Formats: sequence, C-alpha cells, structure tokens
Amino acid sequence: MLPTLCEKSIMSLKKHIDELQQQFTDSLKNVSTEQELENVRIEYLSRNGKIPALMGQLKSLPLEEKKVFGPKLNQFKKASEDAFNNKKEKLFSSTISAAQEKNAHFDVTAYEKDPVAGSLHVYTHITEQLERIFMSMGYSVIDGPEVETDYYNFETLNIPGDHPARDMHDTFWLNVPNLLLRTHTSSVQAHAMEKQQPPLAVFAPGRVFRNEATDASHNFMFPQGEALFVDKNVSMANLLATTKTFLQEIFEKKDLQIRVRPGFFPFVEPGVEVDAQCPFCTKGCSVCKKTRWIELLGAGLVHPNVLRCNGIDPEVYSGFAFGFGLGRLAMIKYGINDIRLFHSNKMSFLKQF
Repeated sequence: MLPTLCEKSIMSLKKHIDELQQQFTDSLKNVSTEQELENVRIEYLSRNGKIPALMGQLKSLPLEEKKVFGPKLNQFKKASEDAFNNKKEKLFSSTISAAQEKNAHFDVTAYEKDPVAGSLHVYTHITEQLERIFMSMGYSVIDGPEVETDYYNFETLNIPGDHPARDMHDTFWLNVPNLLLRTHTSSVQAHAMEKQQPPLAVFAPGRVFRNEATDASHNFMFPQGEALFVDKNVSMANLLATTKTFLQEIFEKKDLQIRVRPGFFPFVEPGVEVDAQCPFCTKGCSVCKKTRWIELLGAGLVHPNVLRCNGIDPEVYSGFAFGFGLGRLAMIKYGINDIRLFHSNKMSFLKQF
C-alpha cells in the first residue's frame, strides 16, 4: 500500500517517485515475453496500477505542492508509457526476426506424414461440371440476387398476386415490403431477358430457399440450375435435344434415353416434365423405384406473357427453359440417399469428393 502524499515531506515524496521509477525500469528491463510485458503493464500502468494510483493522490496536495509535483508526475507517467511502448515494439520485432530466421533455414525436403488435404464440396463439383457442359453448348453462365423482389420472382414469370401457383412456393418473405428469398433460379432468366435482346442462351446455377421442413429429400435451402434459350423459331425439338445432351453428359452415359410427360409451370406453355432412363440399372432398382425412369427436369417453351413482360416480342421470338435441382442430380449421380448429408459435418462423407 503506497503511503499518502499528505504524510510525506517534499523530499520523501521525491524519493518515493524516484524509487518507483527505478522499480518500473528494472521490471521492464527483465521482460522477455509478451506475458511478462503484460504483467508489468498491469502492475504499473493499468487503471489500478502503481503509477495511476500515485497520480490520483495529487488532488490531496496543497496548491503549492501540486505546482511542484504535478509536472514531475506527468513527466514520469509519460516517460513510463514511452518506455513501455518501446519495449513492446522491440519485443515484437524480436519475435518477427526469430520467425523469419527459423523460416529461412527450414528443410524443403522434409516429409510431413499423412498431411490433411482439403477437397471441394460435392455441390461445387457438380456445379463446375454443369457449367462446363453448358458452356460447351454455347451458353453463358450468369448469376442473380438471392434476395429478390416479388416482381422478378413471380410477376415477370407470369405468376400474378392471385395466381394459385404461388401456393406451390413456400416463400420466406422479408420484413421489407415485396422482398423475399428467391424460391427458384427462374428469376435470373427474367433479369437476363430484361438486359439482353435475343439471341440469348444462359445457364444460371444458384441457391434457392423454400419455407419447408427438412427431411431426407427436402431442405429449406438447396441449389438449382436454370437454362434459358431464346431466338427465332425455337421449338420443342430444340428443348428435347438440349436436355437429352445435357443429361447424357452429366451422367456420362451416351445411350441415356429420356421421356416427356405433360406438366404445368406458369412461365412455360406448353410445359413438360422430363424423365431420364435410370443410369444404374436395366431392370429396375431402388434408385428408380423399379420403374426404370427418374424424374429430373421441369421444362417447356417460354410463355408469351413472360417474353412480352421482359420486352421481347413473342410474335418474332420464342424460347425454351428448363430447371432442375442440383442436389437431386448429385444424389442420383453419386448414389447419395439423404440430402441432409450435403450440409453435415460428416468427414467420412465430405472427404469422398
């Protein structure tokens, strides 16, 4: 416990300051680690340290003594802080120099046993494969916002406010009017048609969001892919040829066959659903549920209302669009039976890719 200044004479107070300064200097001199430096700071310079405690007792001195010891204590405090900062810089420079010295003489031939290697996520793998396939067919890869407006997610895709198809989209609405997390990558095609006149060939992979329960085959967030082609005289034959080529490439099976069934999607007319022949069996298996067919794509010719809404004359141009879940393709391609594994931390699963 420091004696109060009122109990000391001017000479003894000066002696006390000199002793404290010497103690601080000796303590700082013996510092060799960051922890030791921190201990010195706490003991002498922190809010409850010895130097601030001494400074705090100035207010109890008579005015004449304040004029004498005020400047001396301030000078002592500043000199102590400067000495501390200099020591800190020297200690830091010493640490850096030691690290550089160590790195300058490492053995480049040294062998690290069983190094841990990272890998790309399965979604990244299949997205890159899809991008290569579509670019090889002349498509551009594009992206769009995940936080979307009602207009681009619904209205411009022929889904007005009272359309029953909105009930098919379990939407995450934000607390900002008319903003939502996009429910499909079809919204990206609306942006593309608005910005670029035909001919137009784009592929848009990305995350979408649905407000639904998670189970082995559903998730509230999952990746989709959307392909769009608009030009003059585009027909259903162009759509089927493109989807067949794309599926043969992604499953690496040149003799893969497809079949087409009628389907409803507000932004295409006519709409179809495309099934692919099961790539894993010839007589039926658990993947195709013994049917020999797997449902993969929703597709169709772009609805005239969609073209018109985005400034494209449907009397001159036509087009097709199709969309699919990247997770579903990955599950089929790699034999994965639970969509929740994609977002798990199971290293035994993730390191396969």
